Amino acid sequence: MAYPLFDLSGHCAVITGGNGGIGLGMARALLQAGARVAIWGTNPDKTERARAQLAAFGDVCSVVCDVGDEQAVEVAFAESVARLGHVDACFANAGVSSFSTPIGAMTHEEFRRVMRVNLDGVFFTFRAAARHMIERGEGGSLVVTASTAAVEGAARNSHYGASKGAVTSYARALAVELARHRIRVNSILPGWIESEMTSGVLGDSKFASAVLPRVPLRRWGSADDFGGIAVYLASDASSYMTGADLLIDGGYTKF
Repeated sequence: MAYPLFDLSGHCAVITGGNGGIGLGMARALLQAGARVAIWGTNPDKTERARAQLAAFGDVCSVVCDVGDEQAVEVAFAESVARLGHVDACFANAGVSSFSTPIGAMTHEEFRRVMRVNLDGVFFTFRAAARHMIERGEGGSLVVTASTAAVEGAARNSHYGASKGAVTSYARALAVELARHRIRVNSILPGWIESEMTSGVLGDSKFASAVLPRVPLRRWGSADDFGGIAVYLASDASSYMTGADLLIDGGYTKF
């Protein structure tokens, strides 16, 4: 018999950036656990392909949304509620990588490009989800995908690290603020994960030979490595966990 607290039958979840990488792995696991899921993405074709792929695992819908656009997020969340009925868990997973840029050469445009999605997008998404969950009165779970860049120093990626450090602090503050509404807020900090976003750097043999030996588990992470934590944080099994920063990095930050 399966552990009943991991049963997500009747639960509904939104995953921004759910059309690829970590978000796709989360969506697949949540569906297999019984949840209904709305995946968001900016690319209509890619998002629809992901929905079609995920449909084999359960009830999933897709919504096209640029999370850096305040009004677009409001519309997309309302559409998700209309299609799912309600939202129990919201995963703010959408993000952009940074161009490797030294601080002296960084433009405000490049700094804002990263912050617009990685920080502003989380604010817009969580604000919409929190309003819905508070009004509904049934509690819920908010989860942000940050990065080990939030706790490490990455040269020429200061704006990316700043965006990820900011959302972990934001999540901790919301964990305290929203606890009275039985809304839990946690951060996931991935290490080096194979995805479209990291394909260039992980495919570089010089980089791989320098970094992979620093990963105690001796492999890059995969999207499926985030399915279990997604189910846990969406489920009642994590009912007493809030304000946590959960490292999923193969031990990278410990070595």
